[in-house]
Amino acid sequence: MTKGFLKAGHLPTLFSAFLYFDLSFMVWVLLGPLGVAIARDLHLDAGQKGLMVAIPVLAGAFLRVVLGLLVDRFRARRVAIGAQIAVIAGLLTCWAIGIHSLPGVFLLGVVLGLAGASFAVALPLASSWYPPEHQGTALGLAGAGNSGTVLAALLAPGLAAAYGWMNVVGLAAVPLLAVLVLFVALAKDSPSAPPPKPFAAYLRLLRIGDAWWCMFFYAVTFGGFVGLASSLTIYFNAQYGVSAVVAGNATAAVVFVGSLVRPLGGAVADRIGGVRALTALYAVAACAFAAISTGLSTIWLALPVFIVGMLALGMGNGAVFQLVPQRFGREIGVMTGLVGMAGGVGGFYLASSLGYARQMTGSYGPGFLLFALLAVAALLGIAGVRRRWRTTWSAQHGAARV
Repeated sequence: MTKGFLKAGHLPTLFSAFLYFDLSFMVWVLLGPLGVAIARDLHLDAGQKGLMVAIPVLAGAFLRVVLGLLVDRFRARRVAIGAQIAVIAGLLTCWAIGIHSLPGVFLLGVVLGLAGASFAVALPLASSWYPPEHQGTALGLAGAGNSGTVLAALLAPGLAAAYGWMNVVGLAAVPLLAVLVLFVALAKDSPSAPPPKPFAAYLRLLRIGDAWWCMFFYAVTFGGFVGLASSLTIYFNAQYGVSAVVAGNATAAVVFVGSLVRPLGGAVADRIGGVRALTALYAVAACAFAAISTGLSTIWLALPVFIVGMLALGMGNGAVFQLVPQRFGREIGVMTGLVGMAGGVGGFYLASSLGYARQMTGSYGPGFLLFALLAVAALLGIAGVRRRWRTTWSAQHGAARV
């Protein structure tokens, strides 16, 4: 982190955005680490387990668009506070009433999805303070809040074993409340944030081919990250017969790598360009998940390969968001929502397809193989747009690398 970066923006807001994102992500993927206990109590099959962990991801995807629109209209700080209060109230209500059926778990998943929509608030809040040449680093640091998935994987299975999974839902509101207090005290909206636009202007973004490319690229990188964060505890438990706690610890190790390197991915993209970074990262991800699809015989063989694949996805998340503000700087609020929605849809696809692959074929392999093919498609896509993006975007943002 350079002195230029430290002087360029507003560090208390960047820190607040990170914390808000971090704890919100912890809550968003909570059903994954709790999935073994929930499935045991509610007698769920593999397909139902996959759908259960995918519902919060899908709800978060679409709610990101809603929050993105609200951010552009009412500013990020105000929207963040309102969304956090709603999530805390929802968690406490579900805990007080109790959940005894799969539809009840789905309703809880929608509440958790609102926490996942924090992406569309935290990233514009941080982005608006920094110039183009520091966007990759700033958004990488704010986006490193996806490390909250590590906290969920580490803590939730053990707490569920000790106190019951329903009580873990109530306990999750406590750290959210603490972060809300800090956020109110530290976060500020940038005075240079763009003015709100009419709704029709947002719809026009969907007519731009570059918007769809950015959405697809993030659907692969972030979709893979959050899909795995939601599914791996169940996967390790079912595939290798380890306990929920051991499966949670293994998941935490994989997710930790992906969240840790997101800022690195943004910084590398700032230095060599997001296009070049993504070219290498998609190739690594495709190879890793193709290898996993073969059904590695032990968790100790699988774990290093998952870590390599997650490293590529985590760095890819940072690299994609080095590119987005360069092309859509004036529409960053709604574009973050759209790209975040695509990432959530990718996560829903991976989480649900793994469950249904197991249900229909008895193996998770086909689900991982299809995801590897998606990474290949992203690799071909970035190769197809690289010349045009470098030519046209570099002319607009001479200080930033494409």
